[in-house]
Amino acid sequence: MSTTKSTQAASHHAAPTSATSAASSATAPAAPPTATPTTSPARFGERGVRLIQRLDQTRESPLFRHVFALVAGGMLLDAFDVYLASAVTSAILANGWSTLQLNSLFLSAGFLGLFLGSLVSGFVGDLRGRRVAYQVNLAVFGGASLLSALAPNMGVLIVLRFIAGVGLGAEIVTGYALITEFAPVGHRGRWAAATSVVANCGAPVTLLVSTIVIPHLGWRPMFVIVGVLAAILWWLRRDVPESPRWLVAHGRLDEAESIIAELETGGRIEPTEARAHELVRRGSRGRMLLVASVAASATIICQYTFTTWVPTLLGRRGIGISGSLGLSTLMMVGAPLGCLLGAWAVDRIGRKPTIIAAFAATAVLGVAYAMQTSRVGVVVVGFVLTACFYVLMASVIAVYVAELFPTDWRFRGAGIANAVAKLLTVAMPVVVTAVLQVAPDWTIFAGISAIAAIACAVVWVWGPETNRRLLD
Repeated sequence: MSTTKSTQAASHHAAPTSATSAASSATAPAAPPTATPTTSPARFGERGVRLIQRLDQTRESPLFRHVFALVAGGMLLDAFDVYLASAVTSAILANGWSTLQLNSLFLSAGFLGLFLGSLVSGFVGDLRGRRVAYQVNLAVFGGASLLSALAPNMGVLIVLRFIAGVGLGAEIVTGYALITEFAPVGHRGRWAAATSVVANCGAPVTLLVSTIVIPHLGWRPMFVIVGVLAAILWWLRRDVPESPRWLVAHGRLDEAESIIAELETGGRIEPTEARAHELVRRGSRGRMLLVASVAASATIICQYTFTTWVPTLLGRRGIGISGSLGLSTLMMVGAPLGCLLGAWAVDRIGRKPTIIAAFAATAVLGVAYAMQTSRVGVVVVGFVLTACFYVLMASVIAVYVAELFPTDWRFRGAGIANAVAKLLTVAMPVVVTAVLQVAPDWTIFAGISAIAAIACAVVWVWGPETNRRLLD
């Protein structure tokens, strides 16, 4: 599967603007007619520089839309499999096939797999190719899910869940990064965020299918559905090309040119418009890892902690289980709206302003939510807070993290950031339980606010703006 995301490492350019550049042209090789490369030709050669310039001038083409559809389909299936766990554990606990302790191990095995998959896929994608990582991850989680339907006992199911988790974690990293590397520069954020919108439809789709299937056919067919759909998608994705950016970075210029020529069938932007885009101005690799890890971890921890623990915390305030689940459902309506808002804002307002505003709003609303005493207040503030979480999912996880790294390190950077986020998320149930034993409920929401405030400051101080910027 073409995890083609990071090969944008051939030059990005700035137009000559002074007599100095004109004078220097007498002794230096002439730049391509569209712009002067800002990445050294010595790194990829003049031909590689020109290929990346051509890629940066493409518009949406049939090939790009094909890649987007297959990536989005994989992300939806990934989300379906992730949310499948809660539906299955409820069913196998109810029929006595499992216990609470075994269910806990099942869920933990999935999270551990997500962590490992995020980490490993980054190295595979950068060193062996996007397509290798992209094809393997779908086969891993699809095959493990299909075998799960045949599990004779809970021990086998737990092992298979870990294996599936490895593939699921890899899909998240490779899917968003691939869109980043194929999408037109000016609309890159919109398409990556649109992928997040599709992926976040996984929760309601899973709940709907589970409600229909499990009461009548049991839990095993749920894994069959995932496995069969994964096999179909794997077959459809067999012809997704390697990322031309990765190919250029590894000197495979003939292959890259063939793919770029197909992407150019959708048209090209004018040279003057191409020159308007600047190269992303990044800091050191360590600084970008810090920004990516903090932003991704804060996004996932805040969202996961709130959505997972709100029913329990509302129950501690005297709201019954049916009432707490109903209020939680109303608040979750903010999720798709937040994704759509994030998809709109990242290109029009910019990555950095969108992310900073969403983290700042989360910090304020977390405190405000802790102070609510009425059901109306709980729903209204919770709705807006949920929307903020999903603005961050669409902007940070889907768009920003992959853009913080150059082509030759994009998958590893995104993989490490996502792995850190997954590892910290695994620890949150233990942390929340320990805090609630010694502190009041509002402490959890205050913690969410503090985490969001820290992330806001980190992105504000050290995070570069990547909107409409060229990727190296």
